[in-house]
Amino acid sequence: MRKLALAAAVAVASFAVPAFAQDMSTTSTDTTATAPSDAPTAPDGTRAFGIEPYFGIMGGWEQFDRPSVAGIPAQPRGYNLDGALVEGVVGVNVPLGPLFVGAEGSVAKGVSGNIDWEYGAYGRGGFRAGDSGLFYGKVGYRWNNFDHFAPGVVGDTKRDYHAMVYGIGAEIGPKDIGLGGITGNSGLRLRMEVSTFDDAHSFRPMAGVIAHF
Repeated sequence: MRKLALAAAVAVASFAVPAFAQDMSTTSTDTTATAPSDAPTAPDGTRAFGIEPYFGIMGGWEQFDRPSVAGIPAQPRGYNLDGALVEGVVGVNVPLGPLFVGAEGSVAKGVSGNIDWEYGAYGRGGFRAGDSGLFYGKVGYRWNNFDHFAPGVVGDTKRDYHAMVYGIGAEIGPKDIGLGGITGNSGLRLRMEVSTFDDAHSFRPMAGVIAHF
């Protein structure tokens, strides 16, 4: 009986092992066929194409030239149209090999001075630095309004003063410290940016954190 059972076990094993090996071979082949390495890559070896939605929070300062800019009434001494800002941004990046393009919207609230709200919409484009960094230029349009003007100054305090905006910036998110890349998994990047309002009549440095997913 033992010999019969042993013979049956050997027979089952002799059929099972080749079948298992064949199945593993098929699985391995399928995995290789669909591996990300088969997709196009940028010169640094990262994925070349994709879509990356993101949002972020930034803080900074805007200082306007004197006299008036974009129709903003000139203010007497003691009134400060410049001030600190907190800004929320939302947008999308589209990697194109070593380059990228994108679009972004923003809303900022003044926390000092007389800036009340700012609203903007921009296009961006530039170079990828590996899979986790960006260097870019931006152009768009922004609306500014102020909480009040000096008494007797002509101007509606609720009016939006609007003009073109130009800027440059960089985002960094080194993957080796756990921050994700533009075509990788969700993660964070640090952004630093300088922009100007109405043909270089303001100075607006900003910095913050961008979360992409």
